[in-house]
Amino acid sequence: MPQNPYDYMRHGKSLDQSARQEENFNELEATQLYCGECREAVPVTKHLLLVLPEGDKYEYRCQYCGAKVGDKIDKAARKKDFF
Repeated sequence: MPQNPYDYMRHGKSLDQSARQEENFNELEATQLYCGECREAVPVTKHLLLVLPEGDKYEYRCQYCGAKVGDKIDKAARKKDFF
């Protein structure tokens, strides 16, 4: 029997459990990223770039050559400041 697409349970988990798992996933920090200059995955350093209304913007840089390899807006940091 096909599963009902309007069922509020996904794979035996409630929506609340799924939302918590996604929230935990969103809080991961990068330790290695691919650097185009070094042409390999390298350890990175995280630098605060801007403080924005929607969250703090961080920039990831290669520890070897200093090239920018990524960025991230941490929305959870702004929520902590207001509550």
